[in-house]
Amino acid sequence: MERWDQLNKFFNRTGTILTFGLNALNGRKLVDEDLYVGDWDPTNAHDLINYTLSKGYKVESWELGNELSAEGVSGRVEGTQYGKDMIVLKKIINKLYKEYNKTSEKPKLMAPGGFFNAKWFADMFKASGPGVVDVATHHNYHLGAGVDPTLFYKMQDPYTLSTIAQTYADVEQTIQNYGPWASAWVGESGGAYNSGGRIVSHAFVNGFCALLFHRLMGTGVLKTSHNGSPFLRAYTHCSRDKAGVTMLLINLSNTTGVDIKVASDMNLYPPRLAKYAEMSEMVTGEREEYHLTPMNGDLKSPFMLLNGVPLNITKDGEIPEMYPFIADASAPMHIAPSSIAFIKLKELKAPACDADS
Repeated sequence: MERWDQLNKFFNRTGTILTFGLNALNGRKLVDEDLYVGDWDPTNAHDLINYTLSKGYKVESWELGNELSAEGVSGRVEGTQYGKDMIVLKKIINKLYKEYNKTSEKPKLMAPGGFFNAKWFADMFKASGPGVVDVATHHNYHLGAGVDPTLFYKMQDPYTLSTIAQTYADVEQTIQNYGPWASAWVGESGGAYNSGGRIVSHAFVNGFCALLFHRLMGTGVLKTSHNGSPFLRAYTHCSRDKAGVTMLLINLSNTTGVDIKVASDMNLYPPRLAKYAEMSEMVTGEREEYHLTPMNGDLKSPFMLLNGVPLNITKDGEIPEMYPFIADASAPMHIAPSSIAFIKLKELKAPACDADS
């Protein structure tokens, strides 16, 4: 358990909220190319959970298996059998956490951590029964394999990107019908599987974009719509620091820029929210703009510009300063072709963000 001890020291120091995946193939027999049958052997999982509790380590959720659902990846288990095994794991968790007087810290039980198939997920829920599976986790790599020669074009095609919406709708409907006590989580997602595509996945959209998302976008999500091109993707969150809202705008077109004006809900507030009505037509005040573009307009470039300035790690290995462009919030904004923009509107007051705070 030395390695487990070392990992938990790291988790504690970094404030990690931990989900840990357990081996779901112990005890099973391989009967053809990829199908495993028989009951799961929980001995190893029991010992690990018991040791974890004895050391006082915090695990937010335990997940059984990885990519064994539906057709699986290098292996699969039928949904009905998986559901029976989840009952076994749930009993172990309940028993051990009760023995250690830590029922108030009892973790979530998650499964299957694999690709979605409506019948497979339904079979798992029907076999496990109410209250066993707390979170149904599924993986999304809807752009396909990283070696696909059309990957570069797929990632810029709004119609291809939007196909994932149907998967989310199907997951939601399946859980509603067969496991309404459970939540749906995306356990893995990355566009293209097998570590993405060479000279595609690691280019342009890199860590700086993720860093800005983390700094600017809060947890509250607002419904956002526009009447423009489908090549414009628009998302709005409550700002991370609770001052106004922040928009994420992605222009997938490599030829056409987009000019945008922002307006709020246009007098859709009920009387109890009348205090927001005066702000419902146009946004006022100042806004911060962070425009991310690829070096020399080349989407395959690994280098990114912020408001025209190259972003590079400093000589000391530190993250560079990331300054916004300040503009009048009521003025139109321009989103260049093949670019990403974060727009922070400090003065736009959204009722949902007040509730979120």
